[in-house]
Amino acid sequence: MSAVVAVLATVILAALAVLQVLVAAGRPYGRLVWGGQHEVLPTRLRIGSAVSVVLYAGFATLLLWRAGLLWPVTPVVDVATWVLFGYLALGVVVNAISRSRAERLVMTPVAAVLAACALVVAIG
Repeated sequence: MSAVVAVLATVILAALAVLQVLVAAGRPYGRLVWGGQHEVLPTRLRIGSAVSVVLYAGFATLLLWRAGLLWPVTPVVDVATWVLFGYLALGVVVNAISRSRAERLVMTPVAAVLAACALVVAIG
């Protein structure tokens, strides 16, 4: 079960990475990210979006690892997965209180599904 959920989370993270690449490239989807204050992101937020892509890859790797799909699970991976769950749960709250209606409506459910996936994988 956790392997399937880890793969689902990886697919969602890949979709978010595509969104971040688009906004980093100057596409007008900024209302969905970074508080939704800019349709086209300024340079500093474009850099943040590029960094997010790398983080999403790390998150996916961690979840796949914890689910036993990459390497043997270690205690550090167990702890890191719980930390990731906490981070993603906080993301639900942050997206839910965003001033951007689009971010609240789209990204809050996405963040909730990711947090739920991380919880399932962490429980293992």
